[in-house]
Amino acid sequence: MLTYARWKYVVLILAILFSTLYALPNLYQKDPSVQVTASRGAPIDQALADRVADTLKQANIPTKQVEIAGDNLLVRLTGTDFQSKAADALAPVLGNDYVTALNLASTVPAWLDKLGAHGMLLGLDLQGGVHFLMQVDQKAALDKHLDAIVEDARVVLRDGRVRYESVTRRPDNSIVVRLVDAADAANARKLIAASQPALRMDVDGQALTMHVPDVELQRMMTDALNQNLGTLRNRINALGVAEPLIQRQGTDRIVVELPGVQDTAQAKRIIGATATLEYRAVVEGNAYDAVASGSVPPQAKIYYRKELGPDGKPVPILLNKRVIASGDQLIGATSGLDPQSGTPSVSVRLDSAGGQRMFDFTSGNVGKPMAVVYIERVPQVRVVDGKEIRSTRVSEEVISVANINGVFGKEFQTTGLDSSKEAADLALLLRSGSLAAPMDFVEERIVGPSLGRENIERGLTAVTYSFTFALLFFLVYYRMFGLITCLALLLNILMLVAVMSLFGATLTLPGLAGIALTVGLSVDANVLINERIREELRAGIPPKSAIVTGYEKATGTITDANLTAILAGVALFAFGTGPVKGFAVALIVGIATSMYTAVSGSRAIATLIYGKRKNLKSLAI
Repeated sequence: MLTYARWKYVVLILAILFSTLYALPNLYQKDPSVQVTASRGAPIDQALADRVADTLKQANIPTKQVEIAGDNLLVRLTGTDFQSKAADALAPVLGNDYVTALNLASTVPAWLDKLGAHGMLLGLDLQGGVHFLMQVDQKAALDKHLDAIVEDARVVLRDGRVRYESVTRRPDNSIVVRLVDAADAANARKLIAASQPALRMDVDGQALTMHVPDVELQRMMTDALNQNLGTLRNRINALGVAEPLIQRQGTDRIVVELPGVQDTAQAKRIIGATATLEYRAVVEGNAYDAVASGSVPPQAKIYYRKELGPDGKPVPILLNKRVIASGDQLIGATSGLDPQSGTPSVSVRLDSAGGQRMFDFTSGNVGKPMAVVYIERVPQVRVVDGKEIRSTRVSEEVISVANINGVFGKEFQTTGLDSSKEAADLALLLRSGSLAAPMDFVEERIVGPSLGRENIERGLTAVTYSFTFALLFFLVYYRMFGLITCLALLLNILMLVAVMSLFGATLTLPGLAGIALTVGLSVDANVLINERIREELRAGIPPKSAIVTGYEKATGTITDANLTAILAGVALFAFGTGPVKGFAVALIVGIATSMYTAVSGSRAIATLIYGKRKNLKSLAI
């Protein structure tokens, strides 16, 4: 009996409505735009919007709209040609308080956006994305390693009770230890060699000179580049960017390409930031007098609080030069709210070495204050005599000063942050690892389709014609069942686009190949069903029984073939990377939707057409 349960019709109707709703955003084209984000504490308000609009008007750059979108200011432009011009015009006006980034702004209606319906992101090879070329400051990386060696030598000598006058660096990257007594030279050499076995040491009376071999210097710079590569991958994965390209270029540059990125300002801020924390002891003394006289205690350094004083100026504070623990020793960080004050906080977990140092310090300093220093390196660009001069501004501010209420080691909380978003960003930076060296954005641009606009248009035209010819063939060869097959194929494409849009998948050229393959599998499934029905009719079985038997016999074959293909897709997804994963996702989703539309969807349509006919003598197949 040719029947189809009512609940299955309900499921099919819901699937069609769902697919239409979530595939609909793909019809809306994105607006080329420039996104302005406050770098730290600057206001995003109507006054800023008016200033941006006036600046672009004076520069003769046409705009569609200047709007405040959440924490950002979004400037919608009439074409991609104006994006770079707008960013260049705004940079000197906004200064270092804001980050400007090229973007593609969604035009999806608000009611669709509220339902969580978003269009598929297109990869760099189809639509483009944001391209960053970053230069790694290898000198800073080298300085960081050498400073660590200097500090380690001081600690080792103090712990070994070897008296020294100074430990200083020289311009040739050597380190000189000047001892109080030349008789301690052998002991000092032994202690430092145990801590730094890669160094070569010479002794000349009271002076112990440490030389870093060229091989070791090169290793330090290579390690810094590799660490930055790994850190960038962690940060971009945390941002949720699909199929990013992160690769080394030369000896000191990194290329990052983010396909279909929506919030490029957020990506730029997270990628380029070198923010970290340092925990330092507070040194007793009048910081205002130290600033006025320039007389700072030898073990102290002047920092400034984030809060402003009664006179509207930053409040100075004296902190110990020696760091108790730093961001390099962090192994975990999560954002949340402080249960006592209800303010945003970051829960920090240190490694064993950092935890031990924190435990040792807090054990002897209960009741005394400890400060948390937030350090961020901000890239700057100045134009001098028509040439761009790139530099880095180091921002150091004390975000929290609190008394040590008890002894703690590995786990504790940091408070004093402005907002939950700032806490989440800081936790992300600390969790994904610190950059071994600061990086400057040498180049930022929108990447056009690598295949070229003309090739993409020709490809889409070819796909359209081939799909149309296939549908016409089915209509002619299978007649009414050809129409049913065409409807099943169109429903398969609709459901595939909807599911991939809902998952936020990025569609690349390999992904298109996966979709083309699944369409072919769907065609095969429908051909199997139609040929099974024709075989039953040739065997003399009544038309309705032939439809039922044809679907039942073909379903097993279709399931076996598609499950085998799904297993291949799962293997590709598990062991592949980049474009291979994009192909695997499209393949797996496409096979799942094609199985449903070919076996269940087409049967529902056939039952709807032929199920109510009482004296059915033949089928149009």
